[in-house]
Amino acid sequence: MTSAYHEERVALLLRLLRPAPVGWVQAAQELPAARRTMDDIVERAEADVAFQAALVADLEAALVQEGYEPSRPLLDELRKQVKTRWGQD
Repeated sequence: MTSAYHEERVALLLRLLRPAPVGWVQAAQELPAARRTMDDIVERAEADVAFQAALVADLEAALVQEGYEPSRPLLDELRKQVKTRWGQD
């Protein structure tokens, strides 16, 4: 069997699949930006003791004050990071 046959077979099988749910597609599109935001916040907190203290004291208020949109997934993950890195939540 040739490689072209396998590619055609895979293409045929992929066409038979239903499209991914819209929510899955949207989440996959948003994930890279969310990861960058998370990394930026943690890096900044590591370098800026005042920002780190603000995150520990009131995570959501500190994010709003700095212009971040504190979505539920972001808050949940940052709470874990704060607790792990700085022993607080």
